[in-house]
Amino acid sequence: MLDKPAAQTAANDDIGEDTRLKLFETQVVIREAEQRAYDLFLQNLVKGTSHLSLGQEAVAAGFAVAMKKGDLSFCTYRGHAHTLARGVPVEKVLGELMQRDNGLMRGKGGSMHLMSTEHGVMGSYAIIGAHLPIACGAAWRAQYKGHDDVSVCFFGDGTTNIGAFHEALNFAAVWKLPVVFVCENNLYMEYTPIADVTAVPSPAGDRASAYGLEKIVIDGNDADAVYREAIKAFDKARSGGGPSLIECLTYRHSGHSRADPAKYRPEGELERWKERDPIKIYKERLKQFGVSDAQIDKIVNGVKAMVDEATEKCKAAPNPPMDILTTDVYADGGFAWRN
Repeated sequence: MLDKPAAQTAANDDIGEDTRLKLFETQVVIREAEQRAYDLFLQNLVKGTSHLSLGQEAVAAGFAVAMKKGDLSFCTYRGHAHTLARGVPVEKVLGELMQRDNGLMRGKGGSMHLMSTEHGVMGSYAIIGAHLPIACGAAWRAQYKGHDDVSVCFFGDGTTNIGAFHEALNFAAVWKLPVVFVCENNLYMEYTPIADVTAVPSPAGDRASAYGLEKIVIDGNDADAVYREAIKAFDKARSGGGPSLIECLTYRHSGHSRADPAKYRPEGELERWKERDPIKIYKERLKQFGVSDAQIDKIVNGVKAMVDEATEKCKAAPNPPMDILTTDVYADGGFAWRN
């Protein structure tokens, strides 16, 4: 854990006000939408479980704001944040969680299977580590065709102990693929402290050298730090320099899923990390650069109003019709078996 809030670090103006406001707004959209998803779950309007990114908003925001149109995102079952950060409307995400016809996948994907090729969101994956080789495949395609898009693959600390993590890193390094691997280290591998089951202190960073990569471990609760590191990694990837592996230290405020009360956490740990809440940090950052309380409140209130409107639209939306049950099983949109 880092020693002090990132808001206390030295201020500089290399990012610019427009980008900073975008970073802040994106974090607030994620926070408000995730909190609303939690509330709807308690009302039995979100079916099944869900995995929230409350407390981890700076990672999704920092990378998404740094990405260009055409760049691709791959993420885990904890994928609402990354989907929202790429610009997918809140209504589409909440509608999907509520299994309504206005959902991103018309209610057929649910919380753990969000995808929007229009926004560069190439899926959230419920199988741990499964998407790392897929991100490599997308990056290999870009390299082969001479395109300049970058694949960005997000995963948790527990994934670093999965074979696919090491296979994907090796493959990407050998071929110098334009892919950025982002480990969101929130200290817990589901219910188990990652430090208890990993041979090195930094589960991603300390593995980098095995693949000829630089060890990069940053404050994942500071959107500026995330944004800067993302820009560097993207520039490297687009210029043919190959992959990067970035470990972002962060913390989830909620349990692993809605079924998890997180009673395994040491007393006081959550409270200490909430002092380093990424949105709290960024509000102070904006003030350091002369953004007024009125400007900040306008953004927050605007987002809250938007989430309220999206919620009401989702509540009023119909359930998906039964006739779509057998659509989209295969790439041609149908379900008929083909030899």
